[in-house]
Amino acid sequence: EDVDIPSRRVLITGATGLLGRAVFKEFRENSWNAVGCGYRRAQPRFEQVNLLDSIAVHDIIHDFQPHVIVHCAAERRPDVVESQPDAASQLNVAASANLAKEAAGVGAFLIYISTDYVFDGTSPPYKETDAPNPLNLYGKTKLEGEKAVLENNEGAAILRIPVLYGEVERLEESAVTVMFDKVQFSNKSANMDHWQQRFPTNVKDVAAVCRQLAEKRMLDPSVKGTFHWSGNEQMTKYEMACAIADAFNLPSSHLRPITDSPVVGALRPRNAQLDCSKLEMLGIGQRTPFRAGIKESLWPFLVDKRWRQTVFH
Repeated sequence: EDVDIPSRRVLITGATGLLGRAVFKEFRENSWNAVGCGYRRAQPRFEQVNLLDSIAVHDIIHDFQPHVIVHCAAERRPDVVESQPDAASQLNVAASANLAKEAAGVGAFLIYISTDYVFDGTSPPYKETDAPNPLNLYGKTKLEGEKAVLENNEGAAILRIPVLYGEVERLEESAVTVMFDKVQFSNKSANMDHWQQRFPTNVKDVAAVCRQLAEKRMLDPSVKGTFHWSGNEQMTKYEMACAIADAFNLPSSHLRPITDSPVVGALRPRNAQLDCSKLEMLGIGQRTPFRAGIKESLWPFLVDKRWRQTVFH
């Protein structure tokens, strides 16, 4: 029996990651033929492709002939980038340059996922035209990746986004969800950063923006260049932790706000708020309220819920 395969094709790198899974799902649920590739966690759902292997990258792109490539794969942990700069640069810069070149070769629209960390956080909100000035090596490698992509593919798009959360497989997958254990275990006090201003953004919303951008591009070849997308609720990690506690009716008195700038790890921008009006003017965007999104993401990890189920069932 003939299976109806959608004719629009999209390839997603980093499809095993937090954002990549959401992007894969969004395109597939909106009648795109989506192929995801990953590396360590790829099989059996996704194609296993080492993005540093230029022949493997060439082959999958030429075999599949995607109309769109969403490049989610990256080393995105600032402290890991500082400790493994060469490996991070290989993935964030060299692999991105090669992908851009291959995309141009088959006429595919490439969306390169970048970060608010390309800015130093001293004069928000940032428009796409504002001069980047990354404070840490992660921001520098992502900015170099942006440049490498546009040098190799002038029709590509850069999508800068801030801190992400969403449906995680493990709490450590997101800098937002990782706080849940500290919130839940209220028997010991927990220090929470109350200095850096963040804009937590749901991966579902970023995925919707990627799809809307791709569909707009199919109709209008002038859709290219740099874009910003972000949630619009400004919160420190302390405020996020309190909102999480509130969403689950948990105490928050054990959470301690720390207002000094952090002294350990990679430097972070104080407030790298992104101005999203360029995408909004194109009619592109989606925002899930933080309280609703975080509740949906963290519900499976609620310790008390599992305990209740074992006691009462």
